[in-house]
Amino acid sequence: MATAERRVVVTQRYFDQATIDYLNENNCEVDIIDLPKGKADGNLTPDELKSLLAGARGWIVGHAHITRELLQDLPNLAVISRRGVGYERVDVIAVRDLGRVITIAAGGNDASVADHTIGLMLAVGRRLREMQNRMQAGDWTILVSSDLNRKTVGLIGLGRIGRSVVQRLKGFNCRILVNSPHPDADYARNENVTFCDVETILRESDYISLHAPLVAATRNLIDEKAIALMKPTAIVINTARGGLVDDCVLLQALKDGRLAGAGLDVYLSESDKSLADVTAELIALPNVVATPHSAASSLEGLARTNMVAARSVVAVLDGGDPPETCVIADGRTRPR
Repeated sequence: MATAERRVVVTQRYFDQATIDYLNENNCEVDIIDLPKGKADGNLTPDELKSLLAGARGWIVGHAHITRELLQDLPNLAVISRRGVGYERVDVIAVRDLGRVITIAAGGNDASVADHTIGLMLAVGRRLREMQNRMQAGDWTILVSSDLNRKTVGLIGLGRIGRSVVQRLKGFNCRILVNSPHPDADYARNENVTFCDVETILRESDYISLHAPLVAATRNLIDEKAIALMKPTAIVINTARGGLVDDCVLLQALKDGRLAGAGLDVYLSESDKSLADVTAELIALPNVVATPHSAASSLEGLARTNMVAARSVVAVLDGGDPPETCVIADGRTRPR
């Protein structure tokens, strides 16, 4: 029987019934927050979050900022489970210091984001947006576009999503260049990819797709210097994190014709609202195909990540351990 002592707050939309049933079957009281249209949990103030989470033991969260102060004001909160894989908005040290657990939904959205990445490559390369816009205006002139087939594709980052993209690119007979902190000779041989430095990827790739985490070393990875190395026919794809790309520089390069196009699912303005006008200009360009941080949001992908997040919550509330690949920090064993 569900109890208030096992109250789990969900601040994400599209939480499916099967996952709700799973939580209920494991004696959790599920409280799904009905956020106003256009507002996500990343827009909630600390006071709003404290009010919604008062007394909760588990929290299934999207992009809210999880600070030391917030956690200190929520002493009952045992586990924070991200329905996603990034955690740059989480004070991981505070989670550990305060004896809490933070998990991610590892493996839940790999296929969805990889599909989306290939979709953006095709849409930008084949100029689908430009042609549809012209047709709607009555102009059926054929625009010459570019194949993905047999192109050189550079992937910066080779985690679960990057490896899923490699699998999909095989069907396009691409030459695949990869940059990763952990080059793997067996993987390179088995998957017919080439590990190389970032500069080589920038110089030689027709498509450059970002799959790295956002850390100090990768922030503004695509900046003026990086773009200067790229072919003018190159296309940049970002389904990872907005901070990997200097959007102001990207915007100017696209307007100047120094790049052929971009496929974007993430933006600097998600974390810095002062850049909203830059994002607006980017998504208005005819050679940009843009989506609203939705790469993981297929019905199937959401169902998978919901369940991964829920299983982590139940594991912690039961006194057990979530899957090792999902755990970012576990402070339960840390002396306090």
